[in-house]
Amino acid sequence: MPSLTYRIAVIADSDTRWKWGAQTARRLSPPESAPDITGFALRGRATPTARQLAETGLGTPREVTGAEFLRAVREERYDVVVLALVGGTVQAVLHGLAELVPDRRPVTVTGYVGVVYEKLTDGLLLRHGADLVLANSPFDARRFRAVYEGVGADASSVTEAALPFLGGKPYQPIPGRHTVVFAAQPSVPVSKADRTYLLRRLAGYARLHPGREVLLKLRSKPGEHTTHIEELPYQKLARGLTLPPNLRLVYGNMGDVLDRTDLLVTVSSTAAMEALHRGVPTALLSDLGVREALGNHYFTGSGLLTSWDRLDAGEEPVPDEDWLTDQGLRAPASDPFAAARARIEDLLKQDELPPVDPYYTAATAPGYLPGVLARHRLEAAEAGPETTGVRRVLRDAVRETARGAYRHGVQRVAPLIRRLGEL
Repeated sequence: MPSLTYRIAVIADSDTRWKWGAQTARRLSPPESAPDITGFALRGRATPTARQLAETGLGTPREVTGAEFLRAVREERYDVVVLALVGGTVQAVLHGLAELVPDRRPVTVTGYVGVVYEKLTDGLLLRHGADLVLANSPFDARRFRAVYEGVGADASSVTEAALPFLGGKPYQPIPGRHTVVFAAQPSVPVSKADRTYLLRRLAGYARLHPGREVLLKLRSKPGEHTTHIEELPYQKLARGLTLPPNLRLVYGNMGDVLDRTDLLVTVSSTAAMEALHRGVPTALLSDLGVREALGNHYFTGSGLLTSWDRLDAGEEPVPDEDWLTDQGLRAPASDPFAAARARIEDLLKQDELPPVDPYYTAATAPGYLPGVLARHRLEAAEAGPETTGVRRVLRDAVRETARGAYRHGVQRVAPLIRRLGEL
């Protein structure tokens, strides 16, 4: 069994998942010890910038490919690995760990950055095989177990916890202050017409209430990549409008913005969960419909769905208390990560961890799993230690050169070409 200070590796593939992974690792560390956390950023088109990574407080992670990460885990012997990755990559890493670390592998932990409102079954089965699949609420824990049990998979990995970034100062209204924040999302809504509509309504709200500070909280600065690709940034749309003087665009940590927020407005951002946990008045917009494509259908039954017309008129929704409790947004009676820490401790007491046992194998999903592994370049036959010599070195070198050229094209050349009007 390791000492009370666990060696924890966190690997993430985007800004939001890096935030979730870093904070989850802290919550999984024994409270009486200083966490020993090493960060890895999975190389790709959404690799976070230095500014985005600085918000996690863990310093600069090592940028790696999937194969390099598996090699580091094998050689550096971590107690716990937090997989803050998209589902397909989680599955590929789990299969890689099963091949590369058969003798003494780390405890594996994965989960979701926010509310799970789409691809529930697909995402969960791709995460199956991890020792802990964290559920952010009692509601999620019930759904997760039902999916696993419904396909005959072991559901014991589902562990109820909470969103790790819930917290911050409880809301306290200040006389004379009324700050309204619209939390923008990179991919919701998608169309230019819908995004322009929301921006115009936000500007209209600011004009109706000139004594209020109105903030458009943006996820990323121009040129930065986020978990979801942002094709039409609000910064660009705002340049074509005349904004009132009390409406400003802001960046930075959402928690810092919530410290001065009196009303949070959004379509379906996870920021709503942070605000509700603090007791900040929160509104989920129904203007564009209540639809799965927007994610605001998740808030059905919350009492929070409303429209710009109602907000303009001064109406603010009141949340349903039972819904808040089921979503884990009311202060728990005990530490929500205590069960996860206890499970990790029990696993690490064992002389040898059980083998990685994902639901998807060559026997259960022969038409699906090979494609998942191939897309992430972690096929067991290629990533295994038996692949050695000149052939492997040449193959890896070619792949790294191709990946570097692709990233340079996506992140640097393509935006320049678009700006020049050549594409």
